[in-house]
Amino acid sequence: MENGYVILGIIALLFLSMYGYSYLSVAMEKMKLKKEKKKEAQKEELRRQQRVINQEARDEKFRKFNKRKEEIKHELMLLEKMKEKQKAG
Repeated sequence: MENGYVILGIIALLFLSMYGYSYLSVAMEKMKLKKEKKKEAQKEELRRQQRVINQEARDEKFRKFNKRKEEIKHELMLLEKMKEKQKAG
């Protein structure tokens, strides 16, 4: 009877170790997926920040372009007035 308990204990230990091994692989896979999700979220945040920075740069270029356009318009208007004064005078 003594050997029967030892054998039952060994069999129980075998099943527990198989269950533990299978659960460990599932737990490791879940942790791996969680890390990958976190990395992907960080990458997406960096992309979003870069898009914002790029948009601000485009907006600044556009403002400068429009400002220069208005300056040129103003200069042309002044030149046109000077031309009219010369014709009149």
